[in-house]
Amino acid sequence: MLADFDSEQSRDASEDAVLGGRLRLRQPVHGHRVGHDAILLAAACPGRAGERAADLGAGVGAAGLVLARRIAGLDVTLVEVDERLAAFARENAQLNGLGARVRIANVDVTASARAHAAAGLHAGSQSRVLMNPPFNDPARLRPSPDSGRRFAHGAVRGTLAIWVRTAARLLRAAGTLTFIWRADALDEALQAVATNFGATTVLPIHPMRGKPAIRVLLRATKGSGAPMALLPGFVLNDAVGRSSQDAEAVLRQGASLPLAEP
Repeated sequence: MLADFDSEQSRDASEDAVLGGRLRLRQPVHGHRVGHDAILLAAACPGRAGERAADLGAGVGAAGLVLARRIAGLDVTLVEVDERLAAFARENAQLNGLGARVRIANVDVTASARAHAAAGLHAGSQSRVLMNPPFNDPARLRPSPDSGRRFAHGAVRGTLAIWVRTAARLLRAAGTLTFIWRADALDEALQAVATNFGATTVLPIHPMRGKPAIRVLLRATKGSGAPMALLPGFVLNDAVGRSSQDAEAVLRQGASLPLAEP
């Protein structure tokens, strides 16, 4: 049962415009806040009208809602274990007029197949899965003092493999998994998808031209035997820190990334 969105939650929330004002999101003032990662993730996910997509670890729903806004006729399930964030996600779907195509599943990504089925997430039911898994190992990095940010970002090595197995179970044959990950842990991401996926395509995300990638976006196809492909990097800012033309198109105008192409 999702928590009611009461007045206390409302007072501790902000309403923010994303995607150049094409989407409005209510989110907690404190804790993890929606950033570029969610928008880039949605822009990298393929899809078409009539398909079903699941956004694992959806938080307040940013990535899944951006995807639903971009692809008319796509049904999206926002999967979030935190009841308060799930309540925000539900409100955000209504706030943006997407309630008819977006539903909330208040369940842990790492829960059993039976628990997922009880929440309406049946094996082989999804054409697309997108996810922004927690990717900071608390043993390597100082954890955030904020519990919400700590939960959203922190995970021990091996968490990604569990999330990928969940995605594989939910996807139909030839369905695609799209996720964002740390560039310095690309090896872990490739290992995680190796068992159930192929045709893995990697897009490095660079903070500035000439700087090392800080993120990677990956798209992989369930059951494919095709080899991996590495795309030219995507640059967020120019040499003086201004948003690149390509970044403006994706982050403000709702354009898609090459990974979203069939």
